[in-house]
Amino acid sequence: MKIILRYTNQMDNIDRKKLLKTLAYLIFIIFILHFLANKFYWYYSIWYFDMIMHFLGGFWLGLGVFYVFPPKENSINFIFKILLLVLLVGVGWEVYEVLVNDVIARNPFNFLDTLSDIFFDLSGGLCAILYLWKRRLK
Repeated sequence: MKIILRYTNQMDNIDRKKLLKTLAYLIFIIFILHFLANKFYWYYSIWYFDMIMHFLGGFWLGLGVFYVFPPKENSINFIFKILLLVLLVGVGWEVYEVLVNDVIARNPFNFLDTLSDIFFDLSGGLCAILYLWKRRLK
């Protein structure tokens, strides 16, 4: 059974050019923050900086999924698809981090860090959904 949300044409109030600009600005901000974080050791000196970056990455990915795969209708299934893709990319990134930390850096696996990273990825994806929903209602 498919649950249809109240507004059936999700592209009514969302300008794809503005969304693309938002995606471009956001990935540029993420790149600059990541560059500065590596240069000034913010990932090590600011304990919550990694959480901010995972949130921004999840937010960017949620917007990107909506841009690349615009839904035909607003359904709860599409929301779950966005969150599932954000989760899959987040888990893939964590596997990469574990491999790099284990093989190259020889740092021990930190389950709590991995769990919080995935949580903030999903939180960013959920905020992207809420952002798009609010933009559409304007």
